[in-house]
Amino acid sequence: MTGAQVIVLATPVFLGLIATEFAVGLARGRNTYRLNDALNSIGLGVMSQVTGVFGKLLRIGVYTLAFEHVALLRLPADAPWVWLFALVFYDFCYYWLHRAGHRVAVLWAAHAVHHQSEDYNLSTALRQTSSGFLLGWIFYLPMAVAGVPPLVFATVALIDLLYQFWVHTQQVGKLGWFDRWFCSPSNHRVHHAVNDKYLDKNYGGILIVWDRLFGSFIEEDDAEPCVYGTRSPLRSWNPVWANLQVYRDLVLDSWRARSWGDKLRVWLEPPGWRPADVAARWPKPVFDIAAVQRFDPPVSPAAAVAATAVFLAVLGGTSAFLWVAHELSLAQQAAAVLALVAALWLIGALTQPRREHGKEPRLATPR
Repeated sequence: MTGAQVIVLATPVFLGLIATEFAVGLARGRNTYRLNDALNSIGLGVMSQVTGVFGKLLRIGVYTLAFEHVALLRLPADAPWVWLFALVFYDFCYYWLHRAGHRVAVLWAAHAVHHQSEDYNLSTALRQTSSGFLLGWIFYLPMAVAGVPPLVFATVALIDLLYQFWVHTQQVGKLGWFDRWFCSPSNHRVHHAVNDKYLDKNYGGILIVWDRLFGSFIEEDDAEPCVYGTRSPLRSWNPVWANLQVYRDLVLDSWRARSWGDKLRVWLEPPGWRPADVAARWPKPVFDIAAVQRFDPPVSPAAAVAATAVFLAVLGGTSAFLWVAHELSLAQQAAAVLALVAALWLIGALTQPRREHGKEPRLATPR
């Protein structure tokens, strides 16, 4: 069974848990869902999976080549200790990829997609990038050198990813001793926050001990509620633009910089860094958390019904495609992916009416 087929089988579980969280939130008077945001987040997850059919060829292919040609050992795939070792090793590599994804602009351009939602719920967990495969594979090459077989690597990667689904919720509070060792809802809420106090903290995937060891841990403070999103908000439900926004900004800053060194540094410095000459000529507003307002353009009942219907059709089409993708030709895969991405774009268009007479879409009240 392929990893894509596992995701197909897990999808009803994901959707069932999302429905459960929604119901719990309503019962508690703490609903954390909006239809437009949830459709966008899940849609970006769908887009990540269908485009990932091509990306996995690079990630697994490069890993397999490294394993075959530079592995110092060949660890046995049938030994239980190898699987446990590989899971911990993968989580360690993930920590450094995740940390770099917040500290290196070109890596943030991919990872930012996951943080763009200004809500925080289980649908946010499914909000994934479609470009992470371009550079993310580099961080896992040490596992190939250490002799972790490709099958083991691919399996523990899936386990690490699936684990992180449940921590994206506001309905589970602090968990005592569990919070000290593992990535938990409380720990991961901090990671998604844009508050100065919480910014760039708690990168762990399964284990939070990496953050404690390497100085990036901070505990959630009930006195300072988390504010979610990014400091350069997306303000759009367009899934294609969600994946391109930060890259576009980097390209512009790099093009406008006078110094060749600055043209390169734009991509390698932490997110938000800009050459002095570019920042002076094209200033951006300073982030003010007190002024944060959620993007929430009004959606008519008819548009909401239409968007939901297209979304359900996309889920069915995606499941069918992922189940047989490995049997299709490259041209067939490309055609299917383009059709699904177009449908996702349509959902975004339905939930984001065009601006009227140059006016900005309505924003929700500040949180």
